[in-house]
Amino acid sequence: MSVPTVAIVDYGMGNLFSVQQACHIVGLEVRITSLKEDILDSDSVILPGVGAFADAMAALRERKLIEPILETIHSGKPFMGICLGMQLLFEESEEFGRHRGLGVIPGAVIRFKSNDNKKLKVPYIGWNRIEKFPSQNRNLWERSLLCGIEEGAFMYFVHSYYCVPTDKSIVVSRSEYHGIVYCSSVLFDNIFACQFHPERSGNTGLTLYRNFMKMTQRGELRWLRRKML
Repeated sequence: MSVPTVAIVDYGMGNLFSVQQACHIVGLEVRITSLKEDILDSDSVILPGVGAFADAMAALRERKLIEPILETIHSGKPFMGICLGMQLLFEESEEFGRHRGLGVIPGAVIRFKSNDNKKLKVPYIGWNRIEKFPSQNRNLWERSLLCGIEEGAFMYFVHSYYCVPTDKSIVVSRSEYHGIVYCSSVLFDNIFACQFHPERSGNTGLTLYRNFMKMTQRGELRWLRRKML
């Protein structure tokens, strides 16, 4: 059986080495690339990201990466967005103004706001639990890349903003920061996207990458269709 390939999209703002190492550990052949043909020819794609939303969208446009990203998503290949890569999939962000995202997932990206006269420290950096989101799709966690990971597991986060999906039924996990309960991962068609960094989350995070490798290897083009849930 041939080794499955994953394209890690390089637009100058990702923690590429950590993601690459995690993919190598679980047996994926990695292409860190800004080339359209590499992205489209790979069996799966990861969109990582660290930094500002508007700068990231500008970088994607400058490198002509928006079209191949959208084409890959529409093809049904396994696709994962990580941290800023998750946020970019949404319609818009309020980070330093209002900026349009890739518009794949309906919803917006908003900033952690202080409450009860307490000023929140942002960015939030550190370990936090992920919990199941109470939704009508009770098996959503098991059908996602979190399969095999215990509810309440700790993942590593670095962020000042979080995603608010329009459709709450796509939310797989939620986390909490000083009383603010927010979406920490979603499952949308063939997309799994998470606010945390699984590649920096030890063996628990590697379980997620192993699941991604298995899905890539099987070639299940519509492996996360919501209509199946």
